[in-house]
Amino acid sequence: MQKGNAGKRILNLYGGLFFLFIYLPIALIFIYSFNSNPTNMMVWRNFTLDWYRKILGFSVLTRDAIYVESTDQLIAAVKTSLTIAMITTAFSTLMGTATAIAINRFRFRLKKFYQMLMFVPMIMPDIVLGIALLIFYVGFGIKLGALSIIIGHCTFLISYVFIVVSTRLAGMDKRLEEASADLGANEWVTFRRVVLPLIMPGVVGGALLAFIISMDDLVITLFIAGVDSQTLPLYIYGMLRRGIKPEINAIASLMLIFSLVVASLGIYFRSKQSK
Repeated sequence: MQKGNAGKRILNLYGGLFFLFIYLPIALIFIYSFNSNPTNMMVWRNFTLDWYRKILGFSVLTRDAIYVESTDQLIAAVKTSLTIAMITTAFSTLMGTATAIAINRFRFRLKKFYQMLMFVPMIMPDIVLGIALLIFYVGFGIKLGALSIIIGHCTFLISYVFIVVSTRLAGMDKRLEEASADLGANEWVTFRRVVLPLIMPGVVGGALLAFIISMDDLVITLFIAGVDSQTLPLYIYGMLRRGIKPEINAIASLMLIFSLVVASLGIYFRSKQSK
């Protein structure tokens, strides 16, 4: 019993240290986003909301406001990221869901091989995929910009939606479709009234997952973005190259909160069981 208790304490200690290692840096970013020191964010001066006020477009009358970057480029980057993420999510959700249904319902040659190919964009290093897309665009004369980012994001986000919806389809009772057919419903009616409502939690969860990944992607976007298409991660990366300023912590904190909200919704819809 003593050995068992000692092992349990060691396991609890390891778990606590693990979560501390993961979440302490994130907590520090959030805490120091309220630091009024504009020159050295690691030296605490006073509590302030000036950095959030400036980011959200409110005027800041303190002398430290000169250190805050212009919000015009930030707002433009946010709009670009939201536009790209919404378009990418819509297309990825449609294609990923359709592919998942097709593979789940039909038998064809090389089915297993095709399923394996759907996992490749997820496990491929981002830098490799970014370089491959850049070479493809340059080779075919495709102009780098918002369209190239949308195409690039869709190449791997379709796989995420496909896996989430496939998992939902695997747990669905096919006898419900058979019962619908026995009652005289055609394939379209069965899909609209039976299949789609059952897989909708997976579809919504996959869409939210695709949206947040598209919003947060940096490495791939760095290779395929044009000069006139700056997303929010690229904007933050550019700020970091000029020095770590306090408003970066505020932007990162807002992105973290937004990501947590969207990810929580995705997990909820992903795990929701049909009644």
